[in-house]
Amino acid sequence: MSEKNPENDQRRNEITSIDHAVGLLSQQAWCWGRDVLRPEGNWLLEVGFDRIEPPNDRNECSSVYSLELPDERCVVLRGFGVFYLDLRRGGVFLPRYEFEPKYTTDVVLERQPWSGEDLPDLSSPTNTQRNDCAALVLELIDWIASYEANVVECLGIEYRRATLAKWDSGERPFTPAEKLAASWRELSVQITTNFDAYLM
Repeated sequence: MSEKNPENDQRRNEITSIDHAVGLLSQQAWCWGRDVLRPEGNWLLEVGFDRIEPPNDRNECSSVYSLELPDERCVVLRGFGVFYLDLRRGGVFLPRYEFEPKYTTDVVLERQPWSGEDLPDLSSPTNTQRNDCAALVLELIDWIASYEANVVECLGIEYRRATLAKWDSGERPFTPAEKLAASWRELSVQITTNFDAYLM
């Protein structure tokens, strides 16, 4: 009988946590898309997002949704990920299918992120940028958790259950509507404990 290797167990736990984060972000992007298409009206616009239509030469792209937050911060939603900018500390991009935080010192988007090619130069944070990057990721996750709590408060849990009905195909990770906001908060704790695991 082989002995347990704590390092292997830790690595397996890290991979499981990252897989969970990828699934959670992908599901959240689906939710934002459903919120745009809400029969009673575009929920993103109702909560203050600006919709930026693609130019004629990018008409294959969907609209960009951007929300200005207090203290010179901004959230930008795309189907391929989410961007969070803070004029004091830079920006972070979370790719939808990787959940690998990418950092930039650019605090103003020179062009709208119609596709990944339009994003500013992004990279894993250096040692001196690590704390700023981690803080940005945690602030973004806190905003997402608050967004989901607000959806349930304003529209009801049945609304979010309905938006997730087609997502829950049995073939991809699924977080029930009742646990969505809490799952984001739990992820925040995991990142606080071991941020480096997400910088693969």
